[in-house]
Amino acid sequence: MKRAYVAEMLGTALLLISVVGSGIMGETLAAGNTAIALLANAIATGCMLYVLITVLGPVSGAHFNPAVTLAFLMRGEIAVRRATIYVILQIMGGVIGVWITHLMFGEILFQFSNTSRTGAAQYIAECVATFGLLFVIFGGLRHRAEAVPTLVALYITGAYWFTASTSFANPAVTIARAFTDTFSGISPAHVPMFVTMQVTATVLGMLGLNWLFSRHQDRPSNQ
Repeated sequence: MKRAYVAEMLGTALLLISVVGSGIMGETLAAGNTAIALLANAIATGCMLYVLITVLGPVSGAHFNPAVTLAFLMRGEIAVRRATIYVILQIMGGVIGVWITHLMFGEILFQFSNTSRTGAAQYIAECVATFGLLFVIFGGLRHRAEAVPTLVALYITGAYWFTASTSFANPAVTIARAFTDTFSGISPAHVPMFVTMQVTATVLGMLGLNWLFSRHQDRPSNQ
């Protein structure tokens, strides 16, 4: 059990290092070209997700995301106590990952983002992004479990581009990114609504996904 807890904290920290670090590097090297910076950010995050899920999946399930943990809790596949500890460690790991990234790039350690991410379009995008992530995870687990690392990596890489919010889809990531005033940041004032949308999408989305990917739905009807 302790190994699983360490894996969740470590995995989320490494995820944030990839998100924030690639954002800083991309913005620095792109010379003002936001599209190039976002591309670098998306690719690095997707690559790290593939590695983390492949390596740490057998240890903890590789959630690294309170929304994913909540989804498994709703399915009865994780105990409340373990889920609670997972979420706490995911948030802690995320913030630690941001601080490590700041040290690595010579940034001020403690900072808050001034990047505005608000409005109906952003909130709808987070609902779509979170639902899509759960769709990929549970659809993959149901039909081709060994492909989940690849599916998640590809989805997040793409969702950086096709969602208005650049697909946070993760409450721990959202909270952690409030602590960096760099390319990947989000204003702390806008975090509560992002998290609310992510949790709402998880609760409502899992009601439908549990039905869609039920084992009883394997044989399509001829009617």
